[in-house]
Amino acid sequence: MEQPTHRDPAVSPPARVLVQVEALTKTFIHEGNEVKILKGIDLTIAAGEMLSVVGASGAGKSTLLHLLGTLDLPTSGRIRFQGEDITRYPSSQLAAFRNQHLGFVFQFHHLLPEFSAVENVMMPGLIRGTPRIEMDKRARKILGEVGLGHRMTHRPGELSGGEQQRVALARALVMGPKLVLADEPTGNLDSKTSEQMHDLVFDLNREHGTTFLIVTHSRDLAQLMPRVVTMRDGRVESDERRELTRGAKVPAAEPAPLEPGPSEPAPAESDATSSDAEEPASDESE
Repeated sequence: MEQPTHRDPAVSPPARVLVQVEALTKTFIHEGNEVKILKGIDLTIAAGEMLSVVGASGAGKSTLLHLLGTLDLPTSGRIRFQGEDITRYPSSQLAAFRNQHLGFVFQFHHLLPEFSAVENVMMPGLIRGTPRIEMDKRARKILGEVGLGHRMTHRPGELSGGEQQRVALARALVMGPKLVLADEPTGNLDSKTSEQMHDLVFDLNREHGTTFLIVTHSRDLAQLMPRVVTMRDGRVESDERRELTRGAKVPAAEPAPLEPGPSEPAPAESDATSSDAEEPASDESE
């Protein structure tokens, strides 16, 4: 009779893969010439992980974020989310996917100026068709978590820059996304407010288990993250993990092999009607 297998409680189970990227490329046509922005990106992101993507302007950081967020489609390669190849989805399915699974935080908060903080945070759910009373409850709860319980009825023009970015973060989190993509989220904030935002992101990661990928030019911010992916000329130059408590770096995990299949996606337009996708993909590299 086969004996049951006993797991050592001191050994953590392997992390579940949330996002897997293989051989991702992106080429734009500019004045009749091909401009290769991404040149074969391989990347694996585990559920609940926090990582930053750094590199000089033009390295391809924001383009990678746009592709991971399905705001644009790759020229070739694939992106799998929980095992599903999302590069094959039609535009209508991509919009639903963004609304259900992704949250976005940009350098410019893109709040609607005529609505209050709580109304801005409610928007993703209202677009999905969630009842208003439920969204009001969710929005108030998450605004309380980001420290804005006293600012719920204030409009964006009545909030400081840091408070506006907290509203944007609450909006990104209100539907419980599995992955939050942040592009220079502290780029317009002073150092003290930036540090507060960073601490808040870590708190939310611990509280909700949300995966965060943060694109930044700031090496100071990046070095506070447990994983740092450095890009250079459209490629991943290095991928470092570290134990923050001891400062010890550990090697990055190798991407798991994918099933063979065509790598060139069928042409499609990504639908920008999702509540998360306030900022369309740009044909600029950064």
